[in-house]
Amino acid sequence: MNIDEYAKFDGVGLAELVRNKDISVLDLLTTARKAVEAANDELNAVCDIFEDVFDQLVPEAGQNAPCYGVPFLIKDAVLHAKGRLSENGSRFFAGARADHDTHLMARFRRAGFLAFGRTATPEMSFNVATESVLRGPTRNAFDPSRMAGGSSGGSGAIVAAGGVPIAHANDGGGSIRIPAACNGLVGLKPSRGRTPIGPDVGEGLLGLGIEHVLCKTVRDCAVTLDYVSGPEPGDPYQIPPPPLPFAQAMQQSPGKLRVQVCLTPWISATIEPEIEAAIRNVAATLEELGHQVTFADIEIDTEAFCAATLSIWCSAIAEWVDGYTKATGVQPSEDNLEASTLACYEYGKRLSATELLEAIQVKNTMSRKVAKYFAATDIILTPTTASLPREIGFYNANHSPVTAEGWADHIFSFAPFTSLFNMTGNPAISLPLAWNDTGLPIGAHFVAPDLREDMLLALARQLEETCPWSHQYERLHQKYLV
Repeated sequence: MNIDEYAKFDGVGLAELVRNKDISVLDLLTTARKAVEAANDELNAVCDIFEDVFDQLVPEAGQNAPCYGVPFLIKDAVLHAKGRLSENGSRFFAGARADHDTHLMARFRRAGFLAFGRTATPEMSFNVATESVLRGPTRNAFDPSRMAGGSSGGSGAIVAAGGVPIAHANDGGGSIRIPAACNGLVGLKPSRGRTPIGPDVGEGLLGLGIEHVLCKTVRDCAVTLDYVSGPEPGDPYQIPPPPLPFAQAMQQSPGKLRVQVCLTPWISATIEPEIEAAIRNVAATLEELGHQVTFADIEIDTEAFCAATLSIWCSAIAEWVDGYTKATGVQPSEDNLEASTLACYEYGKRLSATELLEAIQVKNTMSRKVAKYFAATDIILTPTTASLPREIGFYNANHSPVTAEGWADHIFSFAPFTSLFNMTGNPAISLPLAWNDTGLPIGAHFVAPDLREDMLLALARQLEETCPWSHQYERLHQKYLV
């Protein structure tokens, strides 16, 4: 199999080839490595290849696992694999190596995935671009002069280019959905508690952080979620399983949905005209499919929301840094932390326990506020991002001087709609339903009531069939893989 032919399959399709003995696991993984290397010279999306994987080649799962033998990459943040480096895109953590699998990593293995490398991430994931001092910038697969999004930008760029069909990603403010929009991919942030984050922590970012994948097809998204979802013993959220497997729910008709379109961000940002026009076109398509569409804004206490988000993120950064200092003796400084991270670390250290409890109370208030909107609507539709992907360097995290408040305002203005649903815990998905005149993707962002990934996936599948996007990757394959 040549790498161009390989890149045309999604993950489930590649697993079928292996089960049917049309290709061996060794040949498939070797082809994936060639594809990654072909694209990575320009994109700088993959920061590590696990050489020993090519000697073992024994998936833990049985051959009936849905992703048996499928090449896979893991993001260099939160999730970690036993024996592998886990550096969080930072010089501060350089050389850190995990001594065990996280629960989600173990589930990826049981689903049949063969993880053979790590993807790049910005320092401690607090950026909408994947550009770190440690690794340099990761570039957009459609236009390498532009950013790949963040913080799962390494995964986003290499999946879009055809290196692997699926890659691990996580989302604490939009970090699955933003790279999905920038790279023309499917990016689902599941409901809070749907995927495990332990055993090292109970919840990421006090519940804002959620784990899943980036991929090209709704099928891969749903099938993967089936095999990695559900709580582990001791997890703080013990949510019920879905009434149907997600791969089956995806095939169901979504019915006639009430869709509320929101084009006014609740934090300070300007929506570019072509982004707004694209979302209005998506709304028109939904009406043609029989859905009931209305336009209405969502009103929240913006000041309280932004302050709470900043407190949660900065306290987490402070805890991560201090925890590593206690374990290793490495001291945080401008020599090993980027300017924005250092500012956020110092902000987090200044926070009182009362201030952090106030942020948690705001999370509760926002969750209940947004839940009331879903009493009258089934789906909320917004842009994923306010603008097209910015040029490399626009979100330079090491630019000094910088304050924590100024950095948060800067990055969240790019994706002003995504972070609210990290706070509320609602499932949300970005779909590549529009493209501008120069061929850059535009993401449409759909949000469902809590635990209703089934509704999102059924709607996503309907839109994938109505407005197919798979042909958009062909020009990337011609550019990087032929």
